[in-house]
Amino acid sequence: MALTEFWEGSEKYICDRDLAQAFHMARVLGMPLLIEGEPGTGKTELPLRYAEDKDLPLFVYATGSKSNVEQFVAKFDHVKYLRDSQIEILNAQREEKGMDTKLSTGGRNSENLQDYVLKGPAAQAFSSPHSVLLIDEIDKAPREFPNDLLYALSHRKFIMPESGEVISISEQEMPTIVITSNREQELPTAFKGRCIYHYIHFPDAELMREIVAKHYPKIDDKIVEVALDVFYHLRNIGLERAPTTREILNWLKYVKQFSSDEAIEKIQKLEGMGALIKTQSDLEKIQKLLLQNPDDFSRRSTQN
Repeated sequence: MALTEFWEGSEKYICDRDLAQAFHMARVLGMPLLIEGEPGTGKTELPLRYAEDKDLPLFVYATGSKSNVEQFVAKFDHVKYLRDSQIEILNAQREEKGMDTKLSTGGRNSENLQDYVLKGPAAQAFSSPHSVLLIDEIDKAPREFPNDLLYALSHRKFIMPESGEVISISEQEMPTIVITSNREQELPTAFKGRCIYHYIHFPDAELMREIVAKHYPKIDDKIVEVALDVFYHLRNIGLERAPTTREILNWLKYVKQFSSDEAIEKIQKLEGMGALIKTQSDLEKIQKLLLQNPDDFSRRSTQN
């Protein structure tokens, strides 16, 4: 099985108790951890920070609308194989003519099919004991993609195309597998049944202060309090796309370069709003609110 010590986060990542428990269970059982939740809640950061903290090899597969198992596991380079086969024929002809120079195949041999197998993140992870494999945003992939993974994840092995090479790994050396989803589409029930499941709820203000402190330990507390008050106000006014953890961190990274008074003034005026607001309709809604009540955000700032 994967490394099974209980992990509660690192210097740069807060892993709450429920998430830590689910992550631990997945590694003990040698099963993937499927994490769902809205964007910006730290789903992707978990395997990245874990690999960094434990100094483990990390392999990432970012899924999309054209994702398939061939990309994820391995594919056979037919073009390179055909070219090398032709080069070998040419070299044989040159040798018959007494020519000493040979065309290069880069050390590949067409009789060794493994030379033409390009391993994807899955094959690489299963070839690296105790590694970390992230399958990011699997809900963006075609529905057959998670279904096609069922056998491999259950039996801990992949069969390489053309060469027939089998890459397998023992339960004791199983990679830590984390799969993230924003729930853009429902995943197959059979696939979810092969995973340990966890849903990350959006952090409350108290936890968000801890997250901010992890990233910016020297930031002025007053700036944080004022910014968070505005941030959660924005999240509660029914925006089309509410700002996320990633976006408040970006906003704070911008304003913290100024003095405390300057930063608070910028927060009051919602300067740098492009770090928080990501749609035209939301931008127009906030601008309308400011026109109707221009002191709203300023008043919130002075109340803290």
